[in-house]
Amino acid sequence: MAASTATAQIPPATALQDLDLPAWLRGIVGPKKQPEIPQVSNPTPYAETQPTTPVYEAIPGFLNAAYGPPSFGPPFGTTHLLGDWGGAQPWLQKRGLYLAFDVYEDIAGNVAGGKKQDYTGTGQVASTLDVDWDKLLHPGAWAKDFWLHLLVINGNGRNLSRIFGDNGNQVQQIYGSRGNVIAHLVWAYFEKAWLDHRVDLSVGWIPTGAFFQNSPWVCNYMNVWLCGGESPTKYLAGARGWPSGNIGTVLRVMPIKQVYVMGGLFAVSPHAYNGGISGWSWGQDGLGKLSTQVEIGWIPAFGRDHLVGHYKLGGMYDNSRYNDLYEGVNGEPWVVSGLAPRKQSGQTSVWVITDQMLVRRGAGDMNGLILGGYYAYASGQTSQVNHTLVAVLMDTGALWHRPLDSVGIAVLWASFSRSAIRSQELAASHGLALPGGNFGVPYGIQGHETIYEAYYGVHILDGLSIKPDFQYVNHVGGTTVFKDAVVLSTALNVAF
Repeated sequence: MAASTATAQIPPATALQDLDLPAWLRGIVGPKKQPEIPQVSNPTPYAETQPTTPVYEAIPGFLNAAYGPPSFGPPFGTTHLLGDWGGAQPWLQKRGLYLAFDVYEDIAGNVAGGKKQDYTGTGQVASTLDVDWDKLLHPGAWAKDFWLHLLVINGNGRNLSRIFGDNGNQVQQIYGSRGNVIAHLVWAYFEKAWLDHRVDLSVGWIPTGAFFQNSPWVCNYMNVWLCGGESPTKYLAGARGWPSGNIGTVLRVMPIKQVYVMGGLFAVSPHAYNGGISGWSWGQDGLGKLSTQVEIGWIPAFGRDHLVGHYKLGGMYDNSRYNDLYEGVNGEPWVVSGLAPRKQSGQTSVWVITDQMLVRRGAGDMNGLILGGYYAYASGQTSQVNHTLVAVLMDTGALWHRPLDSVGIAVLWASFSRSAIRSQELAASHGLALPGGNFGVPYGIQGHETIYEAYYGVHILDGLSIKPDFQYVNHVGGTTVFKDAVVLSTALNVAF
């Protein structure tokens, strides 16, 4: 998509940035809007490394936020392998219809370690449709910044991590929760923005991780503890992230350019699959409990190079009742007492996510050397993993004259909860099967797991990229039963 096309999509509006303001006030509301949007290289969903025009500045209100769009669907504003579809794309967009198709395929294998050596292929076909009701129907002023968002995917493949003995982590980005169905629904929600996108409301079928405990860079990496929302929060029933949706609503307020506050309220599904295996069964039984998520963020830009940072603090509370991983109804360990587990009222998680550009190499928010990471916590009485730490370092290939390429390294560490470990130790001492939880059934007594990852994203041509990836898994599944695993993979992404 050409930059001129993206510019034509910007709806005419008079914003504070368009006015001649004092310098001190312009520092708060942002610089005056430019008549043209430059074409920039931003790492886009699925770690694509292709030039992107930031169309999210013109389409949906939520995507106008400085911290970028949801990180998982076929991208808003990416260039396409098939160009403008012979003029079809501009024709559709002029009428408020934004359509994209994306194909992602990954081949991965553990060349050493684990339960056994194997390789698998996984992938998905995804399509998004975004409808601008104002452009489509011209119903009146009430429809300004009123949108419908729809994302449907078809997933395929086998889970390599399960094969080599890791039931708590996934080394492949595209796997899990899609179901063996033709069209799995990820999101379908309405969005309305007011006050030049400073207030934004979304209502419908929403993956919580597309809004909360998420950053634009997480899906540059393959490991699912990063991609799709952060672990352990997204493994909790009240905060299941992409590709699992939830009936709910999100309100975002951005009083000034550098600060936002978000709150969300979601129905909690007690079933293994939200919306059934297909995602379309919204009327599941047992949806009486609610999950609340809140996040605040600061998005500064330092110095004359506008070194962008993203600093986020959030929390989740689910008022459902969950089985205690250790205590039974009589206070004794349920693993050996034979009684039911004690029900714990409520489940809590908190997270801190940060990233800071250290050196700028281009115009985009992610175009430079970036240091980032996060810490997340979940209540150890009901979650097998209760502490997670991640550190990442990313850059583009500008230093070796490949500015559309990207490179990154990451260290991911997670510790398993004391309640889960005590139950496992007790079961082992009595010759019983080890109990599992929300991170699967372990092969041995769990402690902690560490993953070291490195990737290089190669931009081949517009709409086409390939990404080799390396992962070293220490303490597979959080245990020492198997030797450390070495995983090599290559992902191909095509944006049509």
